[in-house]
Amino acid sequence: MLTIGIAGGSGSGKTTVVKKIVNSLPTDSVVIMSQDSYYKDNGYLSPEERARINFDHPDSIEFDLLAQHVNDLKNNKVVQCPMYSYVTCARLKETTPIYPGKALIVEGILIFTDKKVRDMFDIKVFVDADSDDRLMRIIRRDVLERGRNYEQALQHYELYVKTMHQQFIEPSKHYADLIVPQGGENSVAIELISARIAEYLRK
Repeated sequence: MLTIGIAGGSGSGKTTVVKKIVNSLPTDSVVIMSQDSYYKDNGYLSPEERARINFDHPDSIEFDLLAQHVNDLKNNKVVQCPMYSYVTCARLKETTPIYPGKALIVEGILIFTDKKVRDMFDIKVFVDADSDDRLMRIIRRDVLERGRNYEQALQHYELYVKTMHQQFIEPSKHYADLIVPQGGENSVAIELISARIAEYLRK
């Protein structure tokens, strides 16, 4: 199984890049996993404590479980992927079965910060984007999907997202085999990645 890691800052366009890659390839040939499913369960915390969770720090991710699931898929085993709610900051009781495929894409802001996970990727891609563009996308997403108002979203960005990006995510760019500026708008880079996966699938 060809394993591709796609990292990048919050709001950089990783999901768009993944969708465009998958849409250019044969149906069901690529399996997708998201780092966001592996946030630690914080449902036991009070609302005040949940509001202070730093989702952009590597300690927020259960990397051991993520690595185990990637390894299981590489060994042709079905995994039960957790489901996470940003509203309650808790894992749901339900899980999503993920079946092995010919290629696997794992996407997330912090996947290159953990060595055991990083070393499992055959191809490492970092999606880069202007900080102002990322900020606009982050605020829009936080308001529409995560129950924050504008002021809360902006405060969260200043306290956590910006600082953690500079400390952990931006430096992880140096592990990438390919850096994709302009996110999902970079059709040339997306075509190159898609062509590499397609070549592997043909073999």
